[in-house]
Amino acid sequence: QVQLVESGGGLVQPGGSLRLSCAASGSIGSINAMGWYRQAPGKQRELVARITNGGTTNYADSVKGRFTISRDNAKNTVNLQMNSLKPEDTAVYYCNLYKLGKNYWGQGTQVTVSS
Repeated sequence: QVQLVESGGGLVQPGGSLRLSCAASGSIGSINAMGWYRQAPGKQRELVARITNGGTTNYADSVKGRFTISRDNAKNTVNLQMNSLKPEDTAVYYCNLYKLGKNYWGQGTQVTVSS
């Protein structure tokens, strides 16, 4: 089993910053990639950013230049630094771990961008 525990969500004003963290534990083994997805009310879950075990990153177009994903392989953690937040970034953010053809998900953390 794999457990993912997220932290760092909350309420922030437009233009502000938040940092999300996710710690993976359990049968980690050889992780292929870790990342963050989000789901806003009435919308499908979408990729925000992901990073492979080799360090390759990819981002949704909507967050490029504002969000930065990083990973500590020794600690099995992944972080998402979110800057210049916009109201449309409001969503539940889910940590994702992908290995051996399977996706594992955290419980989600709410990010609300509002004045």
